[in-house]
Amino acid sequence: MHTNIFYNVKTKLIYIEKLLAGCSLLLLLILILAQIILRNFFELGFAEFDVISRHLVLFITFMGAALVSEGNQHIKIDCINAILAPSIKHRLTRPLLLISSIVCAVLFWYALQFWLDELLYAPPNEQLALYLALIIPTGFFTLFLHFLLLCLTQHAADTD
Repeated sequence: MHTNIFYNVKTKLIYIEKLLAGCSLLLLLILILAQIILRNFFELGFAEFDVISRHLVLFITFMGAALVSEGNQHIKIDCINAILAPSIKHRLTRPLLLISSIVCAVLFWYALQFWLDELLYAPPNEQLALYLALIIPTGFFTLFLHFLLLCLTQHAADTD
């Protein structure tokens, strides 16, 4: 029962992330192309396009990181992996996923605190960048959810 709920949440989360990553990439390409055309042919440019483009790269990066973590294809710092027996690796999977989720939760918390502090002191001309910067705490929260759901579903898969 609970595993179905976790898998449904994971499926919906993956769909939203793919949609966000794809739309962000498409919008990034459109904005960059428009900026190049405007600058080269009309000697005109918009500073907002550059701000949006920088943050779209963050959107793509965080959504991509969440998607590869779901497929267990993320970067791992595990030099001991080559010498461990498969049974030990299997027993370490859930604790490592839990540690990863805790690290992402801590990063989410501090990124959110930083963003809230910026909200208080950001000048009016930086409001667009401020709200686009919400991707940083949102991205860490998404990674936290992925690692936690992987830990929970890994546990459910082990008990089945």
